[in-house]
Amino acid sequence: MSRIASVLLPMPLPEAFDYAEPEGMVLAVGDQVAAPLGPRLLRGVVVALREAAGGNRPLKPVAAILEETRLPPGTLEFIQWAARYAVDAPGQPLAIALRGARAPKARPVRIVEVTGAAPARPTPARTTVIETARARPLSPADLARAAEVSSGVVKALIDEGVLAVRVADAIAAFDPPDPALPGALLNPSQAAAARALKAMLAEGGFNVALLDGVTGSGKTEVYLEAAAAALAADPAAQVLILLPEIALTQAVIGRVTSRFGAVPGEWHSDVPPPARRRVWEAVANNRCRIVVGARSALFLPFPNLKLIVVDEEHDASFKQEEGFIYHARDLAVVRARIEGAGAILASATPSLETLRNAEAGRYRWLRLSARHGQATLPSIDLIDLRESPPETGRWLSPPLVAAMVETYGRGEQTLLFLNRRGYAPLVLCKACGERMTSPETDSWLVEHRYSGRLVCHLTGFSMPKPKACPHCGAHDSLVSIGPGVERVEEEARHLFPDARVAVFSSDTIYDAREARRMIEAMADGHIDILVATQAAAKGHNFPNLTLVGVVDADLGLRGGDLRAAERTYQLLAQATGRAGRKERPGRALLQTWAPEHPVMQALKAQDRDAFVAAEMAERELAGLPPFGRLAAVIASGVDAAQLDAFMRAMAQAAPNAPGVEVYGPADAPLGLIRGRRRRRFLVRADRGVDLSAYMATWRARVKPPASVRVAIDIDPYSFL
Repeated sequence: MSRIASVLLPMPLPEAFDYAEPEGMVLAVGDQVAAPLGPRLLRGVVVALREAAGGNRPLKPVAAILEETRLPPGTLEFIQWAARYAVDAPGQPLAIALRGARAPKARPVRIVEVTGAAPARPTPARTTVIETARARPLSPADLARAAEVSSGVVKALIDEGVLAVRVADAIAAFDPPDPALPGALLNPSQAAAARALKAMLAEGGFNVALLDGVTGSGKTEVYLEAAAAALAADPAAQVLILLPEIALTQAVIGRVTSRFGAVPGEWHSDVPPPARRRVWEAVANNRCRIVVGARSALFLPFPNLKLIVVDEEHDASFKQEEGFIYHARDLAVVRARIEGAGAILASATPSLETLRNAEAGRYRWLRLSARHGQATLPSIDLIDLRESPPETGRWLSPPLVAAMVETYGRGEQTLLFLNRRGYAPLVLCKACGERMTSPETDSWLVEHRYSGRLVCHLTGFSMPKPKACPHCGAHDSLVSIGPGVERVEEEARHLFPDARVAVFSSDTIYDAREARRMIEAMADGHIDILVATQAAAKGHNFPNLTLVGVVDADLGLRGGDLRAAERTYQLLAQATGRAGRKERPGRALLQTWAPEHPVMQALKAQDRDAFVAAEMAERELAGLPPFGRLAAVIASGVDAAQLDAFMRAMAQAAPNAPGVEVYGPADAPLGLIRGRRRRRFLVRADRGVDLSAYMATWRARVKPPASVRVAIDIDPYSFL
């Protein structure tokens, strides 16, 4: 009797499709196959097999088994769990999981082999080359470097026939890490945390620990020792280290390489497709035992994953808000449970959700309360802009400028932090008041002086800054309102004409290589004043940085974000924590219009526990996370009337369930994007409610018109 294969395709389809197993083909769950869909052959994955029971319709057969490696059972279970949790089609997370498998392979490489012939004129250099070539396959250039000889020596041996060159596919493999290499010297607090993590991993199975350490306390060294223990305990064990920013990967890769003597796999959007394919294949075949990457690395096909580290676990960048919507921190814990692995969540400012789990005993809680070595936490002071405002047309207050003068005079570095890209966030006409916005979008256009263009950071639209107002035609009437990092840099250059000033933002740093260069320049003392967005506010270690000035500390508190206070505290604590990380003491100055705000007072007092207690009390009273659950429904359409009618129908179809409250529909704060109107529901549920099941039931009750798009966001982080 032939079998039926359920094949999941990497498309937004509601379920796997059934295909017949052709005679002579033996399929297994996890196989990557070519399956027909209409006139096309698509890559899919076999997720189930069952015996055919004489169905009433013929099934198309699977066309072929692809040569790529089979997806492990844990990866398949994780993909399907993630889809149910996110209330999305399972093909969406599968597409992320297959991203590396679908990337092009690297070009074939030239490999040098020993033929067995003896050299006509043996020399020590030639003997070294032959022994090196016999030990492992290398290209001619790599062989010369490994043997520490000139390329001419290798070429001569090839010409003599002692060595031969053949063309072969590049081997997807990474050098194995050596966990026995000595690690960093740990202080007593670090050593105690490392012992606790090692003991947790020695127990085996699923466990989660919160590594809660102040900025500069050496959390990385601690979790690398835990990784060493996992690798030493099992010669096939794999470790995943997740980071929120591409800019952080190079520094962590360097530290992993130094600790284990081998370069880990690197996974993020800036990795070229052939290199991505190499990492994917090496992970799937267990020839890559450590991966350092961004959130999508969570979907790699690890066959023997034993430890997941989520560094800066609080960071909002772990939330994917387009396409398949998920939070990598939460899914990392689930993947660890599925794999029977350990998970370490590391942060100086843990999320309230993680802190609540630690308080309740669901996570082990390890605290590092002091900085490593002689370094101490920076002092933090508030600058009340009502009493010490900047000069007209300036953005740096006199107390901050005076501190910069002192710091520059001592030969030390300053970081000016402003989480706003470009030169000015708003351009308006002083003649008619017109605000420049992106076409068919509510988002304001941001002026960028470097490029001379107005840019929409939401849609990517850009245009040259016009000479006249497009609305009233007045010439030279467009003025820039508010500061961005480019404007602050301009002011810093004016105040310190001899200083070396640089900007660190996604507009000036295009890829991981540029980020590494900027970080190294700052760490080596080649920059005096660094003006930066959040890209430089986390995880970096600048030995000579002693002053952090926050230009607009109130920025994150504006708007309707339910997590505004928490996120502002986290971001500013991380930014100020860049100062004084070595022997020289550091300080931070926060410019604010509301110094009495609880967030500002908590930062000044460096009393995180008091802030957390107050914020937890407010959340508990309102039934908000971590004491409740949230979900959002975002619908968009070109026709406003049709969209409104659909939202009314959806409101009427909302299931009645105890412990669930539905708010809306309401216009989204960004009500128009790319010509599409947007409306939202917000759902609040008690902790005991299966919110994903509720949302799936609700979604199944309504069918949107073809022109209306509906997205569900479980545990939303953006309320725009």
